[in-house]
Amino acid sequence: MPVELRRSVGADPPFDDGMERAAELLLAELGQSDAELSVLLTDDSTIRSLNERWRDKDAATDVLSFAQTEALEGEAPQLGDIVISLETAAAQATAGNWTLVEETNRLLVHGLLHLLGHEHEAGGAEAGAMQTEERRLTGRLIAAGLPCAAGEIR
Repeated sequence: MPVELRRSVGADPPFDDGMERAAELLLAELGQSDAELSVLLTDDSTIRSLNERWRDKDAATDVLSFAQTEALEGEAPQLGDIVISLETAAAQATAGNWTLVEETNRLLVHGLLHLLGHEHEAGGAEAGAMQTEERRLTGRLIAAGLPCAAGEIR
């Protein structure tokens, strides 16, 4: 199974199947069809703990990416883990005037690009290249009939 979607809070959301399809389409678009990806949908408390532990930032955030550093011989390559806070995603969806499904797919794109080495925090050309790739992938999801917010990630 190339995409493992898990949820650590509440009832299953109505968009789990769509997010799995979105992740599979994105992996194919990025030439990573054989790679494995784990996505965890969680709350602000959990993502805040992860953010503090791994990034020394004591605050909730919308999405975190944890790249897999070692591949086991003979197994499918593992890109890593993406963690999305549904609480923060819901607030951002409201602020952006789009749905939670659109926002979580937008965060999926962003997190996946981080797993593949894209960065934006320093600004400049790297951030521009990442934004260009986000726009391209967002457009692919929308063209495939999958909802995705087209706003920029900060």
